[in-house]
Amino acid sequence: METFIDFFSFTDPNVRYVVLGSILITASSAIVGTFTFLKKKALVGDAVAHAVLPGVCLSFIVYGEKNPLVLIIGAFITGWLALTLIDIISSKSKIKEDTAIGLILSVFFGVGIFLLTIIQKSGNAAQSGLDQFLFGKAASLVGSDLVTFSLVSVILLIAVYVFFKEFTLIAFDKDFASTIGLPIKTMELILTTLTVLAVVVGIQAVGVVLMAAMLITPAAAARFWTEKIQVMIWLAAIFGAFSGLSGAYISYVAPSMPTGPWIVIVISTIAFFSFFFAPKRGIIIRYLTQKRIQRHIVDENILKALYHLGEEEKNFFDERTIETILSKRTLQKEVLLKSLRRLKREGYLKNSNGYWSFTIEGKNRGQRVVKLHRLWEVYLTQYLRIAPDHVHDDADTIEHVLTPELEARLEKLLNYPTTDPHESEIPYA
Repeated sequence: METFIDFFSFTDPNVRYVVLGSILITASSAIVGTFTFLKKKALVGDAVAHAVLPGVCLSFIVYGEKNPLVLIIGAFITGWLALTLIDIISSKSKIKEDTAIGLILSVFFGVGIFLLTIIQKSGNAAQSGLDQFLFGKAASLVGSDLVTFSLVSVILLIAVYVFFKEFTLIAFDKDFASTIGLPIKTMELILTTLTVLAVVVGIQAVGVVLMAAMLITPAAAARFWTEKIQVMIWLAAIFGAFSGLSGAYISYVAPSMPTGPWIVIVISTIAFFSFFFAPKRGIIIRYLTQKRIQRHIVDENILKALYHLGEEEKNFFDERTIETILSKRTLQKEVLLKSLRRLKREGYLKNSNGYWSFTIEGKNRGQRVVKLHRLWEVYLTQYLRIAPDHVHDDADTIEHVLTPELEARLEKLLNYPTTDPHESEIPYA
């Protein structure tokens, strides 16, 4: 608790620099990365992160010192050049974009490592710490770094605010944006520039190797929680800022723990939690929903089978054995028994000494499923001109998802037909 209070009191200037720098880097990167993620160009961040290394090295060779602003300018130039080359190669040649990204990434990173080796052997005393751009070291941030990061973050936020509608349109429907006269090339150039800036700012905290995760992972995590891009951007920024704060705190509590990798570990943990537990889009929720829909379909198919038996025997409430039901609907016996017990609990069936029969509610529900099936068969034959012997399977699927509103429209559209294409009666309530 004492360490916790010491950290969050922010009395230590070094703590302030590291925390604010980490939050600015992660939040601004997440906001720009949202549009990169939506444009399905996640690997672009990785390519830029590796391509900035030669720019950092060249800036140091020319200037002779580790001035943050000079290094950022050099990194920006080579990062922007790398993205431009990727676009040119993929658009002007037969090489696909993923191949172009891999080509540029490896070439630029190779040149960067070559230049870094030359610097290390040059004997320049100012080179100390330059290799931190490879793996990052947020704990070494100082006041001058924070000023530079703040300036770049403000530029990123203002640009995203001003061009928010244009970026959104390009991300979701590039062809429509071009049709209404939006300057696609200019907007993509601006977005490319912002992406490079975000990467260049972030490499000092998490390094070249991990920067791609910081650019894309917050957006990927946020996507599982919302369908609205405004909310997604805010969530990505919050996730990024939280990971930056958490990484700085872990590094403070355990000084041997590097800040940058822990930032990535925290945001990756948030992403994995989102993948599995986010409402509506999470893997577990989707799995449970799928199972619920499967149970719903099985239940209605059994009620439909019992209704068909009732039609054949002219008695809907007669008691029937499991074997009789299986003769009408092919199911595994265990699945059938589970469904029958579930329908009994819900009040649709009754059981007497192993014999199963409808309740009033069960008969009505089975009747509605049969009606929807036969109405849809009529619709397919009348409006889509499908042969009667080809409509059963499609109707067998759609009968479970038609809402009462669609049911009413279908009845009115077909003028309340009395029989289906197979001359079976359509049972109305």
